Amino acid sequence: MKRILVTGGAGFIGSHTVDLLLKRGYQVRILDALQERVHPHGWPSYLPEDVEKIKGDVRSSEDWARALKDIDGVIHLAAYQDYMTDFSTFHHVNTVGATLLYEQIVAKKFNIQKVVLASSQATYGEGSYRCSTHGLQYPPPRPSVQLENGDWDLHCPECSAPMNPVPITEEKVNPHTTYGISKYAAELTSFTLGQKYDVPTTNLRYSIVQGARNSFYNAYSGICRIFAMRLLNGSPPICYEDGKSLRDYVSVKDIARANLLCLEDSRTDFKAYNIGGLSGTTVYDFAQIITKIINPRIDPIVSQEYRFGDTRHTISSWQAIGKLGWFPQESIESIIKEYVEWITLQPEVKDLSTTAQKHMRDMNVLRSASL
Repeated sequence: MKRILVTGGAGFIGSHTVDLLLKRGYQVRILDALQERVHPHGWPSYLPEDVEKIKGDVRSSEDWARALKDIDGVIHLAAYQDYMTDFSTFHHVNTVGATLLYEQIVAKKFNIQKVVLASSQATYGEGSYRCSTHGLQYPPPRPSVQLENGDWDLHCPECSAPMNPVPITEEKVNPHTTYGISKYAAELTSFTLGQKYDVPTTNLRYSIVQGARNSFYNAYSGICRIFAMRLLNGSPPICYEDGKSLRDYVSVKDIARANLLCLEDSRTDFKAYNIGGLSGTTVYDFAQIITKIINPRIDPIVSQEYRFGDTRHTISSWQAIGKLGWFPQESIESIIKEYVEWITLQPEVKDLSTTAQKHMRDMNVLRSASL
């Protein structure tokens, strides 16, 4: 393979993947819609000059056809992710977009030798927990009444005892958000059509990806960018629930390495892999680390609000892809420092989080617990 198409290549994960592809000697084409909330000024300046750029939408057959011409492999990263309630957009972009990729490969007889798709940890829903009495459990989402009462923990569905999270492996999928459902639907579609039409395919279930170029224009998601925006404008980071939710955060550089490993290694064909961080970190601990770096005089706030649909704890095991030689190399501290170094060089980093929070409250996405 010499010529690689990266969808969403102007974005956060895409641009780092493009950089690594170029370093490895590939020719690269980008297909990107330049969504205004992420790229309000058009093509970003960090993209290399020798990359072919196509502005287009993965929901368009014509744009896919233009982008796939003379291409050997595809890294499909373009996606819609948010906390808003425009549910159909998730499916139109994430599921239909992936389906159109295979539709065009088959219809136009494109000779695509490998497809790597970005899936998500969100396909696991609440993930996996262990009850001291009833063992391993895969619980449903926490009920609204439980969250309204400020009871944040997962309880055993058999005995109601609080459970402890365990690392999530690839075997059990249980999405409960529209985003997670759309991503798993894209997985099923890509594996089914890929096997049927002999298009080797790999899906990667990314954990929470952090690092430089994570656009600060979108204040609805992305812990590092939201906390950094607030701190650089003199406001404290706000931790939802009790701040004790565990997440595994992974560097965008580690993600790019995983993308290329799966592009090049046929052992990954028709498999899904977790791409996770080194270990679980609480949201409050993350807030403390970034606060010490930017403004140690500020203390994080625990708001007791919650985003409806959030998971309590999600920590992915990367042991399966670890057998192929990949492992996360970047620590939480190095990931945060890299992002802070990047964002402080950007002009006019405004705190957009207050407006975003108001919008989420208006949409009943951000809610208050009655404690």
